[in-house]
Amino acid sequence: MRASKFALAAVLGLMSATAAAAQTLPSPGETQAQRVARREAMPPPVLQEDEALQAAIGSDTRPAADVVRDVYRHPFETLTFWGLTPGSTVVEIEPGRGGWWSAILQPYAEATGGTYVPVNRPLEGMVVADGTADMIIVARAFHNWHRSNPRRTGPYLQAFFKALKPGGILAVEQHRAAEGLNADLTAPTGYVSESYVIHAAQAAGFVLEGRSELNANPKDDHNHPFGVWTLPPVRTSAAREGNATDRATPLTEAERAEYDAIGESDRMTLRFRKPA
Repeated sequence: MRASKFALAAVLGLMSATAAAAQTLPSPGETQAQRVARREAMPPPVLQEDEALQAAIGSDTRPAADVVRDVYRHPFETLTFWGLTPGSTVVEIEPGRGGWWSAILQPYAEATGGTYVPVNRPLEGMVVADGTADMIIVARAFHNWHRSNPRRTGPYLQAFFKALKPGGILAVEQHRAAEGLNADLTAPTGYVSESYVIHAAQAAGFVLEGRSELNANPKDDHNHPFGVWTLPPVRTSAAREGNATDRATPLTEAERAEYDAIGESDRMTLRFRKPA
């Protein structure tokens, strides 16, 4: 078991209260130094021990390919930041092929008497009754919604708002574009800005409660020949059919090594709450 990797010394970058999170949105052109300054101004992290969550993350049943990504995705710290608690009803939106979070959340729910619900079609397949979910997780989906149909984002968030209990949590992990850039331009490359997500969630009625730099990656300059998919774990190295934003020539071995060295994307980690 690998529980020792998730000891209480881990840095969560957790904002402790709604009032502390009510800071100004990132300004256009925010630099890495300014972002770090915002993070350092946050209150001290609130840490909690959850042996069942540690056990789910440290389980030998998790796929090895999932485990090697923990260094980039920080599952214990991220779920703790979001406020996951034993016995919760957790809905994951579009968990994707392989279900990286599913392999943690499903056994955790079984161990704590909770419920885990994967939802692949947010409007047609929301299989929980209104006002019954404790947490809804949206991981790396906003860019896909916008690039396929920008009008989807609002109705999706409104559906999540209805599904959550009063006081329920909308948890977001998303590839992050620089502030001030148009989502029409960045979403096809896999990124949207933090303020784009915040404004969309607030328009649906959510209150921003916490933001963390836990999954930030300053090595990621967001400028890659095949978008975010150039980076691990996808590691695209040649143009994809029908994608006009891709570079025409495949990556050389040296270029491939350069992008692999960046690691996974720079990501925002946000916690919103449905007002009680």
